Amino acid sequence: MDDPKKKRREKRLRHQWPVWFSEDFKKAVFQGLMADVSSGGLAFTCNYDENCPQPGQQLMTRFSIPRFGDDDPSAMTSFMRTGRVLRVNVLNSHLSRVAILFDEPLSLKPAEQAAIELMHKNSAE
Repeated sequence: MDDPKKKRREKRLRHQWPVWFSEDFKKAVFQGLMADVSSGGLAFTCNYDENCPQPGQQLMTRFSIPRFGDDDPSAMTSFMRTGRVLRVNVLNSHLSRVAILFDEPLSLKPAEQAAIELMHKNSAE
């Protein structure tokens, strides 16, 4: 079986932070927990119930990642992206992991930004 990590175009930033998702933010909105993010997509866990997204479904997502290069360690940058659900993996009877491909990529590569910030911090010490 092919290793999906070998197919990735960029490293992913592993980050646990709330993700909000919906087909339409004017209607019902649901919460998940981010697992990782790249410029092209997002993975998160959510309840495995009737509100769990399905493969092929178009979703709107709202999420935040750390703002690198900021003196405030709690600073975040927020994004809203639409995208298509690539896959849903059932983790157990209550939890699933959802992978989304963004319609429009982020303007930054989160894992690269984190690595650059870590290098700067290490060289300053």
